[in-house]
Amino acid sequence: MSHDYVSPAILQTVDAAVSELIAHDRCISGLDALRLFVGSETHRMLEDDSLKMWYFSPLALLDMWETELATGDPRNSLYLRGDEIG
Repeated sequence: MSHDYVSPAILQTVDAAVSELIAHDRCISGLDALRLFVGSETHRMLEDDSLKMWYFSPLALLDMWETELATGDPRNSLYLRGDEIG
């Protein structure tokens, strides 16, 4: 079974936006932030076009990445859990 991958142009745009947020939040360089993001499970999920993660905003992806750091799994993010609010 083969996976479909997100186009490099989309990944480049999303990577730049999310790594900029990480760099700002963590007071680190953009390159260090990019390395952290690209090495994450969140990014591996983003690369899988069948998941359509690129539909999420950079802030939502940042939340998934931070959730991954805190819990070990980006799927614990409120954006992916599907919990009802209310």
